[in-house]
Amino acid sequence: MTRNQTQPLSGQILDEGTEITLVELCRSCDIRGELIEAMVEQGILEPAGRRGSHWCFPASSLRRTRVTLHLQRDLGVNLAGAALALDLLDRIDELNARLRALYTERKG
Repeated sequence: MTRNQTQPLSGQILDEGTEITLVELCRSCDIRGELIEAMVEQGILEPAGRRGSHWCFPASSLRRTRVTLHLQRDLGVNLAGAALALDLLDRIDELNARLRALYTERKG
């Protein structure tokens, strides 16, 4: 990504192939790198690259981070609970996609 390091990701369209840096993820979610590291340790986020500031994250990490923050701040869920909730939400999304595909297949 070529953009000024001080600008957040707001208003930018991110596709599946887009990667964001640790700094961009922290700035976009207004959190510190230590919390991102804790999310990585819990399996919530999966970075690529060397540890620390060299990490890159898929664009989906932005959504996962924001959901985790919501679960923590608004619902009092710890990181382990947030990891479980995100896994369950991912599974629900997968099942819904399969249902839509079956429905479309039978309808068409």
